Amino acid sequence: MNNIPPLDLKRQYQVIGAQVSAAVQEVLTSGYYIGGSPVKSFEQQFAAYLGTAEGVGCNSGTDALYLALRALQIGPGDEVITTSFTFIATAEVITAVGAKPVFVDIDAATFNLDITKIAGAITEKTKAIIPVHLFGQPVDMDAIMSLAQAHDIVVIEDCAQAAGARWRGKKVGSIGHLGCFSFFPTKNLGACGDGGAVVTNDENLAASIRMLKAHGSNQRYYHEATGINSRLDALQAAILSIKLAYLDQWNDARRQLAATYQQLLQPLPEVVVPQETPNAHAVWNQYTIRLTKDSSSSSDRDQVRNQLQQRGVISMVYYPIPLHLQPVYQNLGYQPGDLPVTEQVCHQVLSLPMFPELSLEEQQQVVYALKDCF
Repeated sequence: MNNIPPLDLKRQYQVIGAQVSAAVQEVLTSGYYIGGSPVKSFEQQFAAYLGTAEGVGCNSGTDALYLALRALQIGPGDEVITTSFTFIATAEVITAVGAKPVFVDIDAATFNLDITKIAGAITEKTKAIIPVHLFGQPVDMDAIMSLAQAHDIVVIEDCAQAAGARWRGKKVGSIGHLGCFSFFPTKNLGACGDGGAVVTNDENLAASIRMLKAHGSNQRYYHEATGINSRLDALQAAILSIKLAYLDQWNDARRQLAATYQQLLQPLPEVVVPQETPNAHAVWNQYTIRLTKDSSSSSDRDQVRNQLQQRGVISMVYYPIPLHLQPVYQNLGYQPGDLPVTEQVCHQVLSLPMFPELSLEEQQQVVYALKDCF
């Protein structure tokens, strides 16, 4: 019995390795490693793929979110609504610009923001909503954009885990005022290192982001604002251009794997499978189940995870501690019980192996191992 990892990038490289090596070699022999045609070309390709007018590469998904907030001039005294069930970068950037994150509970079926809870969190200080398309499952962007328009606030889509996902046929990142992407290697579109991008249809916002990511400068040695150094380097851009051509194919494979998991897991009453909502086209960066045997404690979940590992199946937990209860946000005054669905889900979630090259036999091994845990 072979160990089944949560992700295996070596298998991906076996398919595209020759193309990637050739693209990297071309950059290396050019002698131009920062900026240049590989970066510009990828920015244009990625924006065209998503259907936006502008695409700006940067150093990471975290920087993408930070630059979006800066371009919108969100700062001290402002509030930004988002989810507590996500990686800390989503909230971290809000704090970094001096604004206050306001956390809203989630829907247990999708792990995304509970649309019915957002309006109650909006105040006169609210300047933006950051919906996170978590695990590759699109948020209800019709409802988000309707709320934003009604309250004159902006929408920054966190698409770190959702490159290629669609809502009503439109790719996520192209629906809000700004879309932010991560190219961390584990993402559906992953670089061989760090990388990120911001996309938008607003040329003024794009120009502001380009200026801010280059030390606040449009002209060398002339600085208009306090910016940062956030580059998508040429090597990563060249690799991403190769991978972008495969993204839809890989996402289709993920969707088939998700459908197979759902079928195989149906006989297990202790397992709640994630649900793709109507109008959504999910791309399953993670396939995350809920174990409902004991919803008040993570001990049963962790025991199952350990038993799976003993049977050769490596699973992951995203995320064991919600952001509103993290030590860094104690000053915001949240208490246990404030976001009950989020807190319950954190005790229950378990992400099973999910990557395009996963075989049917491996999926069956995952499910057989899971059955043995009950």
